[in-house]
Amino acid sequence: MNRRDIRTLVLASLGGALEFYDFIIYVFFAAAIGHLFFPPGMPDWLQQVQTFGIFAAGYLARPLGGIVMAHFGDLVGRKRMFTLSVFLMAVPTLLIGLMPTYETIGYAAPVLLLVFRMMQGAAIGGEGPGAWVFVAEHVPSKHVGLACGMLTGGLTGGIMLGSLMATGINTVYTPAEVSEYAWRIPFLVGGLSGLLAMYLRRFLHETPIFEEMRAQAALTKDMPVKQVLKGHVPAVILSMLVTWMLTAAVVVVILMTPALMQKMHGFTPVVTLEANLVATFMLTVCAMGSGVLLDRFGAVKVGLVGGVLLIISTYALYIGAATHPGWLLPLYAFAGATVGVINVVPYVMVNAFPPSVRFSGVSFSYNVAYAIFGGITPLLVSLLVAANPLGPAHYVAGVVVVFLITMATQTRARLSLSEPEAVPAR
Repeated sequence: MNRRDIRTLVLASLGGALEFYDFIIYVFFAAAIGHLFFPPGMPDWLQQVQTFGIFAAGYLARPLGGIVMAHFGDLVGRKRMFTLSVFLMAVPTLLIGLMPTYETIGYAAPVLLLVFRMMQGAAIGGEGPGAWVFVAEHVPSKHVGLACGMLTGGLTGGIMLGSLMATGINTVYTPAEVSEYAWRIPFLVGGLSGLLAMYLRRFLHETPIFEEMRAQAALTKDMPVKQVLKGHVPAVILSMLVTWMLTAAVVVVILMTPALMQKMHGFTPVVTLEANLVATFMLTVCAMGSGVLLDRFGAVKVGLVGGVLLIISTYALYIGAATHPGWLLPLYAFAGATVGVINVVPYVMVNAFPPSVRFSGVSFSYNVAYAIFGGITPLLVSLLVAANPLGPAHYVAGVVVVFLITMATQTRARLSLSEPEAVPAR
Protein backbone atom coordinates (compact mmCIF):
# COMPACT_ATOMS: atom_id res chain seq x y z
CA MET A 1 0.00 0.00 0.00
CA ASN A 2 1.14 3.55 -0.71
CA ARG A 3 1.09 6.53 1.64
CA ARG A 4 -2.38 7.60 0.50
CA ASP A 5 -3.77 4.14 1.32
CA ILE A 6 -2.23 4.23 4.79
CA ARG A 7 -3.53 7.74 5.46
CA THR A 8 -7.01 6.68 4.31
CA LEU A 9 -7.02 3.68 6.64
CA VAL A 10 -5.76 5.68 9.61
CA LEU A 11 -8.27 8.52 9.18
CA ALA A 12 -11.14 6.12 8.53
CA SER A 13 -10.29 3.97 11.57
CA LEU A 14 -9.86 7.02 13.82
CA GLY A 15 -13.19 8.44 12.72
CA GLY A 16 -14.88 5.08 13.25
CA ALA A 17 -13.46 4.79 16.76
CA LEU A 18 -14.66 8.26 17.71
CA GLU A 19 -18.10 7.64 16.22
CA PHE A 20 -18.58 4.36 18.09
CA TYR A 21 -17.36 6.06 21.26
CA ASP A 22 -20.07 8.70 20.79
CA PHE A 23 -22.72 6.02 20.27
CA ILE A 24 -21.77 3.82 23.22
CA ILE A 25 -20.89 6.45 25.88
CA TYR A 26 -24.59 6.91 26.68
CA VAL A 27 -24.90 3.48 28.26
CA PHE A 28 -22.03 4.12 30.71
CA PHE A 29 -23.87 7.11 32.20
CA ALA A 30 -27.42 5.78 31.92
CA ALA A 31 -28.01 5.98 35.69
CA ALA A 32 -27.13 9.69 35.91
CA ILE A 33 -29.10 10.49 32.76
CA GLY A 34 -32.17 8.67 34.09
CA HIS A 35 -32.24 10.76 37.27
CA LEU A 36 -31.68 14.05 35.44
CA PHE A 37 -33.94 13.78 32.39
CA PHE A 38 -37.10 12.21 33.86
CA PRO A 39 -39.53 13.39 36.56
CA PRO A 40 -37.97 13.08 40.03
CA GLY A 41 -40.97 11.25 41.48
CA MET A 42 -40.76 8.44 38.94
CA PRO A 43 -39.85 5.00 40.37
CA ASP A 44 -36.25 3.96 39.78
CA TRP A 45 -37.23 0.90 37.74
CA LEU A 46 -39.39 3.03 35.41
CA GLN A 47 -36.58 5.58 35.01
CA GLN A 48 -34.24 2.75 34.08
CA VAL A 49 -36.68 1.28 31.59
CA GLN A 50 -37.24 4.63 29.88
CA THR A 51 -33.53 5.48 29.88
CA PHE A 52 -32.60 2.20 28.22
CA GLY A 53 -35.63 2.52 25.97
CA ILE A 54 -34.13 5.71 24.59
CA PHE A 55 -30.81 3.90 24.24
CA ALA A 56 -32.58 1.16 22.26
CA ALA A 57 -34.21 3.79 20.02
CA GLY A 58 -30.76 4.44 18.61
CA TYR A 59 -30.63 0.83 17.42
CA LEU A 60 -34.09 1.06 15.87
CA ALA A 61 -33.00 4.10 13.85
CA ARG A 62 -29.95 2.30 12.46
CA PRO A 63 -31.59 0.50 9.52
CA LEU A 64 -33.39 3.58 8.23
CA GLY A 65 -30.35 5.84 8.54
CA GLY A 66 -28.08 3.22 7.02
CA ILE A 67 -30.35 2.53 4.05
CA VAL A 68 -30.87 6.22 3.27
CA MET A 69 -27.16 7.05 3.44
CA ALA A 70 -26.28 3.95 1.46
CA HIS A 71 -28.78 4.96 -1.24
CA PHE A 72 -26.98 8.24 -1.81
CA GLY A 73 -23.61 6.59 -1.31
CA ASP A 74 -24.28 4.39 -4.35
CA LEU A 75 -25.63 7.31 -6.38
CA VAL A 76 -23.52 10.36 -5.53
CA GLY A 77 -20.41 8.96 -3.84
CA ARG A 78 -19.03 7.13 -0.84
CA LYS A 79 -17.00 10.04 0.53
CA ARG A 80 -19.93 12.42 0.99
CA MET A 81 -21.90 9.94 3.07
CA PHE A 82 -18.74 8.88 4.92
CA THR A 83 -18.27 12.49 6.03
CA LEU A 84 -21.98 13.04 6.70
CA SER A 85 -22.22 10.06 9.07
CA VAL A 86 -19.58 11.40 11.45
CA PHE A 87 -21.19 14.87 11.36
CA LEU A 88 -24.62 13.40 12.19
CA MET A 89 -23.04 11.62 15.16
CA ALA A 90 -20.95 14.53 16.47
CA VAL A 91 -23.72 17.13 16.57
CA PRO A 92 -26.28 15.25 18.73
CA THR A 93 -23.50 13.98 21.01
CA LEU A 94 -22.37 17.56 21.61
CA LEU A 95 -25.97 18.71 22.13
CA ILE A 96 -26.64 15.96 24.70
CA GLY A 97 -23.66 17.28 26.66
CA LEU A 98 -25.06 20.84 26.53
CA MET A 99 -28.82 20.35 26.87
CA PRO A 100 -30.81 21.36 29.97
CA THR A 101 -32.26 18.70 32.25
CA TYR A 102 -35.86 17.97 33.31
CA GLU A 103 -35.54 20.44 36.18
CA THR A 104 -35.08 23.27 33.66
CA ILE A 105 -37.25 22.40 30.64
CA GLY A 106 -39.57 19.66 31.91
CA TYR A 107 -40.81 16.97 29.53
CA ALA A 108 -38.94 18.58 26.64
CA ALA A 109 -35.75 17.07 28.13
CA PRO A 110 -36.56 13.37 27.50
CA VAL A 111 -38.13 14.23 24.14
CA LEU A 112 -34.97 16.01 22.98
CA LEU A 113 -32.86 13.17 24.37
CA LEU A 114 -34.88 10.73 22.26
CA VAL A 115 -34.46 12.86 19.12
CA PHE A 116 -30.70 13.18 19.60
CA ARG A 117 -30.38 9.46 20.31
CA MET A 118 -32.22 8.59 17.09
CA MET A 119 -29.92 10.93 15.17
CA GLN A 120 -26.99 9.01 16.63
CA GLY A 121 -28.57 5.73 15.56
CA ALA A 122 -29.11 6.95 12.02
CA ALA A 123 -25.47 8.04 11.87
CA ILE A 124 -24.07 4.76 13.15
CA GLY A 125 -26.22 2.90 10.65
CA GLY A 126 -24.30 4.53 7.84
CA GLU A 127 -20.86 4.62 9.46
CA GLY A 128 -19.97 0.93 9.75
CA PRO A 129 -21.13 -0.24 6.30
CA GLY A 130 -19.97 2.96 4.64
CA ALA A 131 -16.54 2.77 6.24
CA TRP A 132 -16.02 -0.87 5.25
CA VAL A 133 -17.00 -0.16 1.64
CA PHE A 134 -14.89 3.01 1.56
CA VAL A 135 -11.66 1.38 2.72
CA ALA A 136 -12.22 -1.83 0.71
CA GLU A 137 -12.57 0.18 -2.50
CA HIS A 138 -9.53 2.32 -1.75
CA VAL A 139 -6.81 -0.27 -1.19
CA PRO A 140 -5.40 -2.84 -3.64
CA SER A 141 -7.51 -6.02 -3.75
CA LYS A 142 -4.80 -8.04 -2.00
CA HIS A 143 -5.14 -5.82 1.10
CA VAL A 144 -8.94 -5.70 1.47
CA GLY A 145 -8.83 -7.97 4.53
CA LEU A 146 -6.31 -5.74 6.27
CA ALA A 147 -8.34 -2.63 5.40
CA CYS A 148 -11.52 -4.15 6.85
CA GLY A 149 -9.54 -5.32 9.88
CA MET A 150 -8.16 -1.89 10.67
CA LEU A 151 -11.63 -0.38 10.33
CA THR A 152 -13.21 -3.10 12.50
CA GLY A 153 -10.45 -2.59 15.06
CA GLY A 154 -11.22 1.12 15.04
CA LEU A 155 -14.92 0.49 15.68
CA THR A 156 -14.28 -1.90 18.56
CA GLY A 157 -11.62 0.46 19.86
CA GLY A 158 -14.37 3.04 20.23
CA ILE A 159 -16.08 0.75 22.77
CA MET A 160 -12.80 0.54 24.67
CA LEU A 161 -12.44 4.34 24.63
CA GLY A 162 -15.93 4.68 26.08
CA SER A 163 -15.13 2.24 28.87
CA LEU A 164 -11.85 4.03 29.65
CA MET A 165 -13.58 7.41 29.72
CA ALA A 166 -16.31 6.13 32.04
CA THR A 167 -13.71 4.58 34.34
CA GLY A 168 -11.71 7.82 34.41
CA ILE A 169 -14.72 10.02 35.14
CA ASN A 170 -15.95 7.79 37.94
CA THR A 171 -12.44 7.65 39.41
CA VAL A 172 -11.72 11.38 39.36
CA TYR A 173 -15.18 12.63 40.40
CA THR A 174 -17.47 11.65 43.25
CA PRO A 175 -20.91 10.19 42.45
CA ALA A 176 -22.49 13.53 43.38
CA GLU A 177 -20.15 15.43 41.02
CA VAL A 178 -20.84 12.95 38.22
CA SER A 179 -24.60 13.48 38.58
CA GLU A 180 -24.23 17.25 38.87
CA TYR A 181 -21.97 18.02 35.90
CA ALA A 182 -19.18 15.51 35.20
CA TRP A 183 -21.43 13.21 33.15
CA ARG A 184 -21.45 15.93 30.47
CA ILE A 185 -17.68 15.77 29.92
CA PRO A 186 -17.62 12.53 27.85
CA PHE A 187 -20.36 13.86 25.56
CA LEU A 188 -18.64 17.21 25.04
CA VAL A 189 -15.31 15.50 24.36
CA GLY A 190 -16.99 13.08 21.96
CA GLY A 191 -18.86 15.78 20.09
CA LEU A 192 -15.81 17.99 19.62
CA SER A 193 -13.66 15.01 18.63
CA GLY A 194 -16.30 13.99 16.10
CA LEU A 195 -16.26 17.43 14.50
CA LEU A 196 -12.48 17.15 14.26
CA ALA A 197 -12.85 13.74 12.60
CA MET A 198 -15.32 15.23 10.12
CA TYR A 199 -12.80 17.96 9.25
CA LEU A 200 -10.03 15.40 8.75
CA ARG A 201 -12.24 13.30 6.46
CA ARG A 202 -12.46 16.26 4.08
CA PHE A 203 -8.92 15.39 3.02
CA LEU A 204 -9.90 11.88 1.91
CA HIS A 205 -10.57 11.13 -1.75
CA GLU A 206 -13.49 9.39 -3.40
CA THR A 207 -12.89 5.67 -3.94
CA PRO A 208 -11.23 4.77 -7.26
CA ILE A 209 -13.90 2.14 -7.97
CA PHE A 210 -16.74 4.67 -7.62
CA GLU A 211 -14.85 7.20 -9.74
CA GLU A 212 -14.42 4.56 -12.44
CA MET A 213 -18.13 3.69 -12.37
CA ARG A 214 -19.03 7.38 -12.64
CA ALA A 215 -16.62 7.91 -15.54
CA GLN A 216 -18.07 4.91 -17.40
CA ALA A 217 -21.67 5.91 -16.60
CA ALA A 218 -22.03 2.56 -14.82
CA LEU A 219 -23.89 3.86 -11.75
CA THR A 220 -27.22 2.18 -11.07
CA LYS A 221 -30.21 3.92 -12.65
CA ASP A 222 -32.74 2.38 -10.27
CA MET A 223 -33.05 2.54 -6.49
CA PRO A 224 -29.98 0.66 -5.23
CA VAL A 225 -31.83 -1.13 -2.42
CA LYS A 226 -34.47 -2.25 -4.94
CA GLN A 227 -31.72 -3.73 -7.10
CA VAL A 228 -30.28 -5.47 -4.04
CA LEU A 229 -33.59 -7.10 -3.10
CA LYS A 230 -34.38 -7.95 -6.69
CA GLY A 231 -31.11 -9.42 -7.92
CA HIS A 232 -28.88 -10.22 -4.92
CA VAL A 233 -31.02 -12.18 -2.47
CA PRO A 234 -28.37 -14.93 -1.90
CA ALA A 235 -25.82 -12.25 -0.99
CA VAL A 236 -28.31 -10.63 1.40
CA ILE A 237 -29.05 -13.94 3.13
CA LEU A 238 -25.35 -14.74 3.41
CA SER A 239 -24.55 -11.29 4.82
CA MET A 240 -27.38 -11.44 7.37
CA LEU A 241 -26.36 -14.90 8.59
CA VAL A 242 -22.72 -13.91 9.15
CA THR A 243 -23.87 -10.70 10.84
CA TRP A 244 -25.80 -12.88 13.30
CA MET A 245 -22.46 -14.35 14.38
CA LEU A 246 -21.05 -10.85 14.85
CA THR A 247 -23.96 -9.77 17.06
CA ALA A 248 -23.73 -12.95 19.17
CA ALA A 249 -19.99 -12.52 19.70
CA VAL A 250 -20.09 -8.80 20.49
CA VAL A 251 -23.35 -8.58 22.44
CA VAL A 252 -22.83 -11.74 24.54
CA VAL A 253 -19.07 -12.04 24.99
CA ILE A 254 -18.14 -8.35 25.12
CA LEU A 255 -21.21 -6.43 26.29
CA MET A 256 -23.26 -8.84 28.45
CA THR A 257 -20.58 -11.01 30.06
CA PRO A 258 -19.43 -8.50 32.76
CA ALA A 259 -22.94 -8.15 34.16
CA LEU A 260 -23.56 -11.90 33.86
CA MET A 261 -20.34 -12.69 35.73
CA GLN A 262 -21.32 -10.31 38.52
CA LYS A 263 -24.78 -11.84 38.82
CA MET A 264 -23.90 -15.53 38.47
CA HIS A 265 -20.51 -15.76 40.19
CA GLY A 266 -20.32 -12.70 42.46
CA PHE A 267 -17.46 -10.88 40.72
CA THR A 268 -17.13 -7.20 41.63
CA PRO A 269 -17.76 -4.55 38.95
CA VAL A 270 -14.12 -3.45 39.13
CA VAL A 271 -12.82 -6.95 38.41
CA THR A 272 -15.18 -7.54 35.50
CA LEU A 273 -14.47 -4.08 34.06
CA GLU A 274 -10.72 -4.71 34.10
CA ALA A 275 -11.17 -8.09 32.43
CA ASN A 276 -13.56 -6.59 29.87
CA LEU A 277 -11.07 -3.86 28.98
CA VAL A 278 -8.40 -6.49 28.33
CA ALA A 279 -10.85 -8.55 26.26
CA THR A 280 -11.86 -5.53 24.18
CA PHE A 281 -8.22 -4.62 23.63
CA MET A 282 -7.48 -8.16 22.44
CA LEU A 283 -10.52 -8.00 20.16
CA THR A 284 -9.28 -4.76 18.62
CA VAL A 285 -5.78 -6.12 18.01
CA CYS A 286 -6.94 -9.50 16.70
CA ALA A 287 -9.56 -7.98 14.40
CA MET A 288 -6.70 -6.15 12.71
CA GLY A 289 -4.50 -9.24 12.70
CA SER A 290 -7.24 -11.37 11.18
CA GLY A 291 -7.21 -9.04 8.19
CA VAL A 292 -3.74 -10.25 7.26
CA LEU A 293 -4.96 -13.85 7.46
CA LEU A 294 -7.98 -13.04 5.30
CA ASP A 295 -5.74 -11.61 2.59
CA ARG A 296 -3.60 -14.74 2.73
CA PHE A 297 -6.13 -17.56 3.16
CA GLY A 298 -9.58 -16.17 2.31
CA ALA A 299 -12.79 -15.92 4.33
CA VAL A 300 -13.77 -19.59 4.37
CA LYS A 301 -10.60 -20.94 6.00
CA VAL A 302 -10.26 -18.05 8.46
CA GLY A 303 -13.97 -18.18 9.30
CA LEU A 304 -13.97 -21.93 9.98
CA VAL A 305 -10.88 -21.88 12.21
CA GLY A 306 -11.86 -18.65 13.97
CA GLY A 307 -15.41 -19.85 14.59
CA VAL A 308 -14.23 -23.08 16.25
CA LEU A 309 -11.83 -21.11 18.46
CA LEU A 310 -14.65 -18.74 19.44
CA ILE A 311 -16.79 -21.66 20.61
CA ILE A 312 -13.90 -23.15 22.61
CA SER A 313 -12.96 -19.83 24.24
CA THR A 314 -16.55 -18.98 25.22
CA TYR A 315 -17.08 -22.30 26.98
CA ALA A 316 -13.65 -21.97 28.60
CA LEU A 317 -14.60 -18.51 29.91
CA TYR A 318 -17.94 -19.52 31.42
CA ILE A 319 -16.74 -22.85 32.83
CA GLY A 320 -13.38 -21.53 34.04
CA ALA A 321 -14.81 -18.41 35.72
CA ALA A 322 -17.18 -20.61 37.74
CA THR A 323 -14.56 -23.15 38.84
CA HIS A 324 -11.43 -20.96 38.99
CA PRO A 325 -12.39 -17.29 39.59
CA GLY A 326 -8.74 -16.23 39.44
CA TRP A 327 -8.61 -17.25 35.79
CA LEU A 328 -11.23 -14.69 34.71
CA LEU A 329 -8.81 -12.18 33.20
CA PRO A 330 -6.73 -14.56 31.01
CA LEU A 331 -9.82 -16.52 29.95
CA TYR A 332 -11.65 -13.30 29.05
CA ALA A 333 -8.59 -12.09 27.14
CA PHE A 334 -8.56 -15.34 25.13
CA ALA A 335 -12.28 -15.02 24.42
CA GLY A 336 -11.84 -11.39 23.33
CA ALA A 337 -9.04 -12.42 20.98
CA THR A 338 -11.21 -15.05 19.29
CA VAL A 339 -14.03 -12.54 18.84
CA GLY A 340 -11.62 -10.97 16.34
CA VAL A 341 -13.09 -13.47 13.84
CA ILE A 342 -15.92 -10.93 13.36
CA ASN A 343 -13.66 -9.25 10.80
CA VAL A 344 -14.72 -12.03 8.44
CA VAL A 345 -18.15 -10.38 8.34
CA PRO A 346 -17.28 -7.10 6.56
CA TYR A 347 -14.86 -8.99 4.30
CA VAL A 348 -17.65 -11.34 3.23
CA MET A 349 -20.15 -8.52 2.73
CA VAL A 350 -17.99 -6.23 0.58
CA ASN A 351 -17.14 -9.23 -1.58
CA ALA A 352 -20.75 -10.38 -1.87
CA PHE A 353 -22.16 -7.35 -3.74
CA PRO A 354 -21.14 -5.69 -7.03
CA PRO A 355 -19.78 -2.12 -6.81
CA SER A 356 -22.92 -0.47 -8.22
CA VAL A 357 -25.04 -1.55 -5.21
CA ARG A 358 -22.32 -2.51 -2.72
CA PHE A 359 -23.00 0.23 -0.18
CA SER A 360 -26.76 -0.44 -0.19
CA GLY A 361 -26.31 -4.22 -0.08
CA VAL A 362 -23.92 -4.12 2.86
CA SER A 363 -25.91 -1.49 4.75
CA PHE A 364 -29.29 -3.15 4.31
CA SER A 365 -28.07 -6.63 5.23
CA TYR A 366 -25.94 -5.55 8.18
CA ASN A 367 -28.30 -3.05 9.77
CA VAL A 368 -31.49 -5.10 9.41
CA ALA A 369 -29.74 -8.22 10.73
CA TYR A 370 -28.18 -6.28 13.62
CA ALA A 371 -31.54 -4.74 14.53
CA ILE A 372 -33.21 -8.18 14.58
CA PHE A 373 -30.51 -10.31 16.16
CA GLY A 374 -29.12 -7.57 18.39
CA GLY A 375 -32.62 -7.07 19.75
CA ILE A 376 -33.46 -10.71 20.48
CA THR A 377 -30.03 -11.79 21.75
CA PRO A 378 -30.24 -10.24 25.26
CA LEU A 379 -33.73 -11.68 25.76
CA LEU A 380 -32.77 -15.18 24.61
CA VAL A 381 -29.57 -15.20 26.66
CA SER A 382 -31.46 -14.07 29.77
CA LEU A 383 -33.92 -16.93 29.33
CA LEU A 384 -31.09 -19.43 28.79
CA VAL A 385 -29.22 -18.23 31.90
CA ALA A 386 -32.34 -18.89 33.98
CA ALA A 387 -32.24 -22.51 32.79
CA ASN A 388 -28.48 -23.14 32.69
CA PRO A 389 -25.39 -21.16 33.81
CA LEU A 390 -23.75 -22.08 30.49
CA GLY A 391 -26.68 -20.62 28.57
CA PRO A 392 -24.64 -17.72 27.09
CA ALA A 393 -21.99 -20.13 25.82
CA HIS A 394 -24.67 -22.42 24.38
CA TYR A 395 -26.20 -19.48 22.51
CA VAL A 396 -22.87 -18.32 21.08
CA ALA A 397 -21.99 -21.89 20.09
CA GLY A 398 -25.34 -22.40 18.36
CA VAL A 399 -25.03 -19.21 16.34
CA VAL A 400 -21.41 -19.94 15.43
CA VAL A 401 -22.42 -23.40 14.19
CA VAL A 402 -24.87 -21.70 11.82
CA PHE A 403 -22.01 -19.43 10.76
CA LEU A 404 -19.68 -22.40 10.21
CA ILE A 405 -22.26 -24.20 8.07
CA THR A 406 -22.83 -21.01 6.09
CA MET A 407 -19.12 -20.52 5.44
CA ALA A 408 -18.54 -24.20 4.61
CA THR A 409 -21.19 -24.12 1.91
CA GLN A 410 -19.67 -21.14 0.08
CA THR A 411 -17.76 -21.81 -3.14
CA ARG A 412 -15.65 -19.66 -5.39
CA ALA A 413 -18.21 -20.07 -8.16
CA ARG A 414 -20.98 -18.49 -6.09
CA LEU A 415 -19.66 -15.53 -4.14
CA SER A 416 -15.88 -15.71 -4.50
CA LEU A 417 -15.10 -16.13 -0.82
CA SER A 418 -12.70 -19.04 -0.93
CA GLU A 419 -9.85 -16.85 -2.14
CA PRO A 420 -9.22 -13.14 -1.50
CA GLU A 421 -9.73 -11.81 -5.03
CA ALA A 422 -13.31 -10.60 -5.24
CA VAL A 423 -13.12 -6.82 -4.73
CA PRO A 424 -11.84 -5.36 -7.99
CA ALA A 425 -8.31 -3.96 -8.00
CA ARG A 426 -8.22 -0.24 -8.42
